[in-house]
Amino acid sequence: MTPTLTTPRPSQAGHPSLGAAERLLRGLRLLVLLLGLSALLSPAAHALQGNDNCHDPSSIVKDGGKYWIFTTGTGIYGMYSTDLVNWQSGSRPVFLAGQYPSWISGKVPGFSGDFWAPECVYRNGKFYLYYSVSTFGSSVSTIGLATNVTLDPASPNYQWVDQGEVVSSTTGSACNAIDPAVVTDASGGLWMSYGSFFKGLGLIKLDATTGKRSGSGFYWLAGNVAADGVTRNNSGSEAPYIVRNGGYYYLFLNKGACCQGSNSTYYIQVGRSTSITGPYLDRNGVDMNRNGGTTLIATQGNYVGPGHVGLFIEGGANYLTHHYYDSNQNGRARLSVGNLGWDAAAWPFITRDWVAAGRYTLTNQNSGLLWDAWGCTGAQGQAIAQGTAAGLTCQQWNLTPVGNGEYRITSAVGAGLAADVIGNSPNNGAKLNLYPYSGAANQRFKIERSNNGYVLASVNGNRVVEVPACATTAGVQLALYDYLGNACQKWTIAPATAPRPLATAAPKTSLFSVYPNPLTGRRFVVALGPELAAAPVSIRLTDLRGQTVYARRSAGEVAVAVEADLPAGLYVLHVDGTTGSQTQKVVVP
Repeated sequence: MTPTLTTPRPSQAGHPSLGAAERLLRGLRLLVLLLGLSALLSPAAHALQGNDNCHDPSSIVKDGGKYWIFTTGTGIYGMYSTDLVNWQSGSRPVFLAGQYPSWISGKVPGFSGDFWAPECVYRNGKFYLYYSVSTFGSSVSTIGLATNVTLDPASPNYQWVDQGEVVSSTTGSACNAIDPAVVTDASGGLWMSYGSFFKGLGLIKLDATTGKRSGSGFYWLAGNVAADGVTRNNSGSEAPYIVRNGGYYYLFLNKGACCQGSNSTYYIQVGRSTSITGPYLDRNGVDMNRNGGTTLIATQGNYVGPGHVGLFIEGGANYLTHHYYDSNQNGRARLSVGNLGWDAAAWPFITRDWVAAGRYTLTNQNSGLLWDAWGCTGAQGQAIAQGTAAGLTCQQWNLTPVGNGEYRITSAVGAGLAADVIGNSPNNGAKLNLYPYSGAANQRFKIERSNNGYVLASVNGNRVVEVPACATTAGVQLALYDYLGNACQKWTIAPATAPRPLATAAPKTSLFSVYPNPLTGRRFVVALGPELAAAPVSIRLTDLRGQTVYARRSAGEVAVAVEADLPAGLYVLHVDGTTGSQTQKVVVP
């Protein structure tokens, strides 16, 4: 991916209006959330389902069969999913109104209940939730910690126990105590990075049992020293997040301006170090503490101002979360669950594409049947149905990324026509067929990776591809329906193997031949070779499940006429005689 870069916000070191800028950013953070809530009824544009309203998301944490994310909001807002695709609001915030930890008011006078940028990790048999407390335009801030043995509000054991302060900052502090993120080093040591646009980013050691600060050590990560070598304590960076991979630690952070909806200029950068305490250098060897940083992802299409990353790893997939402002929905803040990968030089990349360009088979997880250009000619208007795997070219599909996780899906047979929703319909029951690709929304499909398969949604309306009525028989045409998260809407995408050729004429060594094939009507002829024509033969047609759909016998005929009213599909013709037996595929368009 080649991100469209935005201009970083200029340094405001020593600027008298710094407090006002910070106040504007943090105030707009809450405004964006409110705008998002009012936009929930807007038409969906991408494959994530449910309530994906989100700002400053924590990394995903799993409890039982549910995945949780905590975000900026009153009392700390939580959202959950059972499959990483459909997200719903939790039934209650972490802290109920009027029941905020009492120690906060002594650290941050004027706090009104709007907690910022939480992070949640699981260790020692419980969940550790770190949260930020501040007021607009001030570096009088604190990061607190609450623990719980479960994230399920319905559990009798559900109870958040506040553990108090982890670290605080005042007007004279070097680093503003907000935006916490937790990481474990190669030796099992626990650390917390934190900091904001207001001053730089720092790192402290945590006690592995209590989760609280251990000792007084402090390490600068980014923003303490300007490019000219002068200490400024102001970076324009925020939301640090450290990932350990192989022999490196990777520091992700944000630059630019957040919280301004479609006008936001947030973008994500990275640097790496062999030591968790740094220095962190970008791909050009520039220290991130001296304004270095390699940009990974910025505004792309309607994904404006991506920021505040988190990483969750499960089933061999790297689920990279961040928020963005959707320019198609008035700049509302939404959740993105994308893909983090690593290149040959061990540098990360962020993409919303879950499947590399290539040729694949798409198998339904309920029926076990494949996407099939039904009839195998690849003609315009041909239905896309589910078919029994037969290693045919018409059961293979070229997936081509077209940006932001969207794909063009074209048939490998015929002229390579594209998967198309008939009539550009976004409605329930709208069927799929083949049509020349124009780039229209009904010919682009967003592919999301769930916890147990892939979900394909039409960009036109966001309904997903399903086998109607969860049918398990071949020939059922695929269609769009509301997302329910069942196996009929989940697909396994696997690289295609070399297809078996579809025989349209008998080989020279064949005992018989068939014409026409594919059929042009209800009738075809089986021409028997001399080995079979001299004695009685049995002629039988089976579908790809092995069920007999036609049978007859013949004796002494050179050409045997077969008349059968067959549905479109692929069939196997069996001819058995006393001197030999042979089979051949027959196509009914």
